[in-house]
Amino acid sequence: MIAAALLGLMGALSPEGLVQLAMVAAAMTVLALSVLMFAISRRQKARRALAFSTLSDFIENDASPSLVTDGIGQITSMNAAARARFDMAKGQTLAGVVRDTFANPGGIIHRLKLSADAEGSAREDILTRKDHIRLAVHLMGSDAYLWRMETIPDRMSITGHEEPGLPMIMVGRTGAILFMNDGARTLIGHRPKTLDRVFPNGVPVAGDVAELSTRNGTLYCLVSEIDSGAGRRAIYLLPTAQAETQKAPADTWATFERLPVPLVLVTPDGHVEAHNRSAAALVGDSMFKGVHLSSFMEGLGRPIADWLAETVAGRAVQHSEFLRLKRADKEVFVQVTLNRVTENGVASVIAVLTDATELKTLEAQFVQSQKMQAIGQLAGGVAHDFNNLLTAISGHCDLLLLRHDHGDADYGDLVQINQNANRAAALVGQLLAFSRKQTLRPEKLDMRDTLSDLTHLLNRLVGEKVTLTLSHDPMLQAIRADKRQLEQVLMNLVVNARDAMPDGGEIRIETECITLSAPMKRDRVTVPEGKYVTVRVVDRGIGIAPDKLQKVFEPFFTTKRTGEGTGLGLSTAYGIVKQTGGFIFVDSTEGEGTCFSLLFPVVEGASLPAHRSLAIAEVASYSHGDGVILLVEDEAPVRAFASRALRLRGYTVLEADCAEAALKTLEDADLNVDLFVTDVVMPGKDGPSWVREALKSRPEVRVVFVSGYAEDKLNNDQASIPNSVFLPKPFSLNELTETVHKQLH
Repeated sequence: MIAAALLGLMGALSPEGLVQLAMVAAAMTVLALSVLMFAISRRQKARRALAFSTLSDFIENDASPSLVTDGIGQITSMNAAARARFDMAKGQTLAGVVRDTFANPGGIIHRLKLSADAEGSAREDILTRKDHIRLAVHLMGSDAYLWRMETIPDRMSITGHEEPGLPMIMVGRTGAILFMNDGARTLIGHRPKTLDRVFPNGVPVAGDVAELSTRNGTLYCLVSEIDSGAGRRAIYLLPTAQAETQKAPADTWATFERLPVPLVLVTPDGHVEAHNRSAAALVGDSMFKGVHLSSFMEGLGRPIADWLAETVAGRAVQHSEFLRLKRADKEVFVQVTLNRVTENGVASVIAVLTDATELKTLEAQFVQSQKMQAIGQLAGGVAHDFNNLLTAISGHCDLLLLRHDHGDADYGDLVQINQNANRAAALVGQLLAFSRKQTLRPEKLDMRDTLSDLTHLLNRLVGEKVTLTLSHDPMLQAIRADKRQLEQVLMNLVVNARDAMPDGGEIRIETECITLSAPMKRDRVTVPEGKYVTVRVVDRGIGIAPDKLQKVFEPFFTTKRTGEGTGLGLSTAYGIVKQTGGFIFVDSTEGEGTCFSLLFPVVEGASLPAHRSLAIAEVASYSHGDGVILLVEDEAPVRAFASRALRLRGYTVLEADCAEAALKTLEDADLNVDLFVTDVVMPGKDGPSWVREALKSRPEVRVVFVSGYAEDKLNNDQASIPNSVFLPKPFSLNELTETVHKQLH
């Protein structure tokens, strides 16, 4: 409204005519928008107040204390149970109200609030001096939370890990005992507050036999432990009659069957003597009595027998190792902890197994991201310096080609130099694609049209012995992608499928529109719910070995012989698909074939404008005229080529080797310059910086930026510079001159 008033005042003070009418019209428009926004805001507030009023009425008769707070924790509403239990009023904070109920209310409330912001709701069971309380929170709108405190029976397990008859102690992050089940209370005979009151000789390691302090004296128990989240641990106790070393009798192994922790009793030479149900479920069909550990796990890096011998002799430096299970159905990693035990003077080993698949998966993802980041940094540096060299090589080759016709003996050699320079540039582009640092020009695409345009080229690629079959979903929807890069992905996949069928066969390309009603987890990634267009490239070739399946998207990894491939085809496809926002998966069986599946999100709404490529083809019909060009390039060979190329087309070229020299040249007010052609990255001031300074006194001059880096290095700067375009290196003579011609005209 203030803006409308200012515009109206400016209109009243303006001279009569179009300016006054424009000011008054703008003022009326802003005023109308302000009134509309105010009405919408009031309506939303009224709806929200009605919703909160309805909610307050609903929770008023709830038997458990319920409260509504705002985003900073101040209480805005409460029910009768809350008013009866707590002495509070509106405006107080929830943490202040429950400070006499919970030991650390601020931490608990903050933790639950973060979970509710992410998941919509959260709850936590808390042991207090008097009761077990379940505190739950639900997110309402953007800055309101509904809190509910429910007292739960003492016999109810607060974690879900309790099993009848098996003593269990729930321990917090600081060693405080939060909860004991009936079995633990019966065994210990009193209610200790900290773990050191239970284990006088120190907290034991999982799998050890430890002294347990009870009302009736000292007992010996085998200890197991599992993580219960939020820094809590569930410690299970298995009483044993033996006080020596660390061994429960073998004939009582049946007691271990109830433990939720995988345990394996192993002889000193590595053969399984006994195991519980949890171990069998984790290892699979390979687990049975008498089998050797090496038959179902691998990855130690040395004989397992040596590791066992060191443990039995008490010389083991590292008791825990990460190993891989030999399961055919899925990849599973386990953390194996060995504990030396004895029975009647005979030594054995108890192996405690922990499923570490998720941990190893996260580690693999981290290593992969680090690898991609390193390759991206390498590619960026290589792209800049290498593309400068390639620009000079291919550019001077173009100049030589202008002085030779097809009949000259040197013409073929010059063409070979030019083609190989372009291949080298494509290699750098593939590295940029894998590291997701290339320039994409996305547009709205129909995969049927894209494949139709590509069919002729694909048929030439597969040859006569291979048949290419296309199958489309009639209800296919559009996606957003770079058509040129997507075509490269499809060509890479089709060529690989062709090479996998040396004796010929059929390659099928299938498109389908699917809807995921729930997130799909696969191959260490989660595909969000929604609509997707899938493209499958299926062959009946030799397939990919299981141990190589997870490596196919790594750069420079190839199963082809030397000289037949660079190992960048699938890694390039991976980078393009991921940078587009899609997903790529591979399924393969040796001897039966391979299927690559691409998933792209469906584009909803209006069409997106297509970007025109800057890779301009040779057009002989353009007539180049006069014009003064200021060429700024720190690489002397590139500057020499670009200068000669532009002069050959009739332009007047002024050269500068740095931004400072360019600005010095422009100090001459009588000098007329029509176009700046400048490198982006240079010593001293970079291209965008000096151009902005120059445009202050010459705002009509147009700009062509050139760089060996990807365009995203320039996007933000170029957006603020009018009448500017980007030409990536390496560029040919025609690409440079035609870009300059289009900018000038």
